[in-house]
Amino acid sequence: MKFKEYFYKSPYWKFIKWLWIGAFAGIIILTGIISAIAMGWFGQLPPIEELENPRTYLASEVFGEDGTQLGKYYFQNRSNANYEDLSPQLINALIATEDIRFYEHSGVDNKRLFTIILYNLMGNRQGGSTISQQLAKNLFPRKRFKGLVDKTITKIQEWITAVHIEQRYTKDEILTMYFNTVDFGDNSFGIRSASKTFFGKTPKELNAKEAAILVGVLKAPTTFNPIRKYENAINRRNTVLNQMAKGKFISEDSCRIFKTQPIELNYKQESHIEGLATYFRETLRIELLDWCEENGYNLYKDGLKIYTTINPVMQAIAENVVQEQLKDQQKKFNAHWKGREPWGEFAEVLISGMKRSDRYHNAKKAGRSDIQIKQEFDMPVKMRVFTYTRGEIDTMMTPMDSIKYYKYFMQCGLMSMDPQTGKIKVWVGGHNYKYFQYDHVNITAKRQVGSTFKPFVYTVAIDNGISPCTLIPNKPVSFEGYPDYNPGNADEDFTTPEMTMYRGLQFSTNLICLNVLKMLGEGAIKNVIELAKKMGVSSKVEPYPSSALGTADISVYEMVGAFSTFANKGVWIKPTYLTRIVDKNGNIIFENAPVTQEALSEQTAYIMCKMLEKVTTHGTAAKVKYLYNIPGAVGGKTGTTQNYSDGWFIGITPSLVTGLWTGWEDRAIHYRTIDLGAGGAMAMPIWAAYMQKVVATPNLFKIVNEWPMPQAPISIELDCNNFMKDQPKKPDFMEE
Repeated sequence: MKFKEYFYKSPYWKFIKWLWIGAFAGIIILTGIISAIAMGWFGQLPPIEELENPRTYLASEVFGEDGTQLGKYYFQNRSNANYEDLSPQLINALIATEDIRFYEHSGVDNKRLFTIILYNLMGNRQGGSTISQQLAKNLFPRKRFKGLVDKTITKIQEWITAVHIEQRYTKDEILTMYFNTVDFGDNSFGIRSASKTFFGKTPKELNAKEAAILVGVLKAPTTFNPIRKYENAINRRNTVLNQMAKGKFISEDSCRIFKTQPIELNYKQESHIEGLATYFRETLRIELLDWCEENGYNLYKDGLKIYTTINPVMQAIAENVVQEQLKDQQKKFNAHWKGREPWGEFAEVLISGMKRSDRYHNAKKAGRSDIQIKQEFDMPVKMRVFTYTRGEIDTMMTPMDSIKYYKYFMQCGLMSMDPQTGKIKVWVGGHNYKYFQYDHVNITAKRQVGSTFKPFVYTVAIDNGISPCTLIPNKPVSFEGYPDYNPGNADEDFTTPEMTMYRGLQFSTNLICLNVLKMLGEGAIKNVIELAKKMGVSSKVEPYPSSALGTADISVYEMVGAFSTFANKGVWIKPTYLTRIVDKNGNIIFENAPVTQEALSEQTAYIMCKMLEKVTTHGTAAKVKYLYNIPGAVGGKTGTTQNYSDGWFIGITPSLVTGLWTGWEDRAIHYRTIDLGAGGAMAMPIWAAYMQKVVATPNLFKIVNEWPMPQAPISIELDCNNFMKDQPKKPDFMEE
């Protein structure tokens, strides 16, 4: 009794009493603070809806027809992975390094927490965030505070959010979300982007060493970047490997071996100006931006999956062929002009090029006069330029010389499509998007089409019941209202007095085409233009007789679509490259439907295919068969403009139609002779080289030996021997 009285009166009791009171009060205060934080008194916590649907910037991905990724559009290069996509070594590396008791706690590791507090009190700073806490920080970033109280509040908010996350997601889902939200540096957000950027792999393919590098990077992406901070990265990798060995995820022997090996990367940063189908992806991007604006999506943040018709194998073939063929063509062109200076005649082209340049606009903004700017353009500066033979090189060159240099480069636009479905398989807008960004396939890229327009004239003639065996005068023709229009033949050949329409198209004879137009009567050119519109030509074509010879500017996109009408039994189908768009949750939010229009009868389309076939067997594109040996039923048409600045070839088969234009940025630059500047010399060899490789690639091209016959009988005689029996005379040159 005396002891109790003594104890309760002693200072020890007072100390213990106040200790308990303080502890109890501290618990109450801490509970109150946590409750207040949970209730949002110190800043709103993420609502349940946001926890269940966390917002992250997701890149939109573009896929080819076989599911191959062609590219992305993004603010942050992030694409989500599923748990099944993650390598077990990747998960092991993360758990071993960041949260060894991940499967044992519910968001906050209490044991680790008190250990970390003790270390920090001793002056040894340590981080104690679990994977769930780090995920909370990644998903719901908050303002970083400097004060102790503010830091404590922020940390408690992360704890509460981590617990909420654990209540709503499985451990596998938390790991997946974590890997999808973290920043690996080099504009690689999420594990899918990082795996591809640093190793050219999917997350599933990562081994223990690679997983250790990527997990190690997470501590400080700049400090441990394996490209720029190799020693730091290798030390950090080894730390992760040690932790994996300590956690029994790899053996000690494996750990020792791995640590002696160098870092092996397959580094390639994804870029919009590199990779496959760069011109196509830019055209698609512009269309998608309009669609997203109309439908309430953000192309760069909403993680859309965009499925296209592009065949990656054919696209790669076409891009390589265009590169190689233009390289050879460029050698010919340079040799053609060697020792000559065309710029005196075309000085305005250079001035125009100067005034379109960024350098000129920047100088104007700085207040410099045209005279000062011209002087600057004549002073050599260091610059990096594109070459066919050595890639990019650094050199000294005046800005004006660089304009001359780049205007000399030949350009090309090539498009390939399935005529029966309208699906575009190949879109090559140029040969190097980084240096030449103008897309020569796009519907806005219009060039003079030359003789590729002539088939529209012959189609109207066939529609009017004129047989391709009909003899047409090969002589100058005049048109009422156009007294000064007196064209001739490209080869000035008038020795053959007349020839069939077959042969007129076969050899692209101007006067035969114009005499056919004359034969069709008044207003015939308007009928030709109307037919071209039905076949997909939306560009303006003037109702002049000269339009029959191809004076109009039309895009590759339109011309390939139009020629596909012949191969598709007279039905025009709108060329399309977008099949569907899927949102990040897998819902189809857009699906393309084909747009078709019957432009010709099946019989007329068949006859035109047979006429175009003769161009590739005995006409201006005869090399298609006798030199390049393209198999099956093949037709085509060359196109050449008057000053040889544009060369065209459009080739058709029953299953694939491909057209291309070749020329220069400015029409003032061109060949001076037809043997070099004709479509058969500039464009047709590119088409043939492309088709050779397409045909040689298994399962890529269906060879059809004959054009499918129309269901209804053909009323026009196609056999010229039979046709001529009823004629008074058959000329000796008729061999059709």
